[in-house]
Amino acid sequence: MDEASLHGIYVLTRISTELIMTSRRNFLKQSLLGATGTLLVPTFLKAFENPNAFAETNDKILVVVQLSGGNDGLNTIVPYRNDLYYQHRPSLAIAADKVLKVSDALGFHPALAPLQKLYDQGYLGVLNNVGYPNPDRSHFRSMDIWQTASPESYLQTGWIGRYLDANCAGCSVADQAIEVDDTLSLALKGDNIKGLAMKDPRKLHQAIHQSFFHDVAQHNTADGVNDPSLHYLYKTMAETVSSADYLYQKAGTPAAGMDYPQSDFSKKLKTVAQLILARVPTRVYYVSMAGFDTHVNQQAQHQRLLQRYSEGITAFVDDLDKGDRMKDVLIMTFSEFGRRVAQNASGGTDHGTANNLFVMTKHLKQKGFLNSTPDLLKLDNGDLIHQLDFRSVYATILDKWLEVAPKKILPGAYPTLDFI
Repeated sequence: MDEASLHGIYVLTRISTELIMTSRRNFLKQSLLGATGTLLVPTFLKAFENPNAFAETNDKILVVVQLSGGNDGLNTIVPYRNDLYYQHRPSLAIAADKVLKVSDALGFHPALAPLQKLYDQGYLGVLNNVGYPNPDRSHFRSMDIWQTASPESYLQTGWIGRYLDANCAGCSVADQAIEVDDTLSLALKGDNIKGLAMKDPRKLHQAIHQSFFHDVAQHNTADGVNDPSLHYLYKTMAETVSSADYLYQKAGTPAAGMDYPQSDFSKKLKTVAQLILARVPTRVYYVSMAGFDTHVNQQAQHQRLLQRYSEGITAFVDDLDKGDRMKDVLIMTFSEFGRRVAQNASGGTDHGTANNLFVMTKHLKQKGFLNSTPDLLKLDNGDLIHQLDFRSVYATILDKWLEVAPKKILPGAYPTLDFI
């Protein structure tokens, strides 16, 4: 079986997994695979084949970068003048003469040299001490909290998904928000609208044009289907087919452009840049980079990760600048938590709490460090105490960038900030 066929089977599996989990019995009873072996699509879903559904727009674009595992913020933005930092990290702290000093108190890890260029251009803002009350140190729960914007309760929708629900009632496509990955994060799942997960427009196009999906598009005798689970499957598949066709038409044959590093992270960003430069009307892109759970021998691993991040982001920004699109883009980088202030016995750091968060755009009202430095004198059981609720950052982006009322999206009211 060739690669495209295998990928086609994978796409079908991915589309139906959520459905099977939520309505397994009905799905197995009425599944097209379990009954006739033939897939039927309701006629009304043919509307997804209408290319006019994809109106081009020049609206602002949000790119979310997730550093999975808990990035060590203190070794990313280094308080090189603080003696307590060196006392807590006798072998792990970044030596003051190695720090890329950009203020009289803080500087970048040396691996972030490419990022200093963006700082000097005025494109980069750093928010320190970002977190939430009663922090959770579990990777899974803390990531859910950041993606749902709800530390107080467990939600099944993400903050970006709820943005789509509130702001995209007339949308009939899945590519209003795109995650460049194999699976869709909770952040992009709404009640009515979900984003699209894909790594490569070309491979997605090849996958959905296998014979099985062709059969799906050719049948229209399932209009009488009343089962909501099966209906959901049809709808999701139709959205995926239409989105795959459109994205391939717009960016399936990328033009020669910027040279990107060869890391998986940079390849994801290159895909995002291709779609933005092709003027695909996607409002939100989501990209993640793993590996930041540095409990053991952190120094070398963290160096590689930060270098990979900074080189990829800088190439991405340069690419968008060259194509005159950076003026339309805001990049936000976060991690689910920081690390503990003190190093551990294994040459690493354990799960912590508050952390720094990056915002990048040509529209910053002020560049550089946008709030106070971490307070190492006042700790909570060895952890930083958050001073800025991450939901204020989300509220600012929703209100001032995506132009939607935060109260429609966030479970609570949070003050907006003045960085854009």
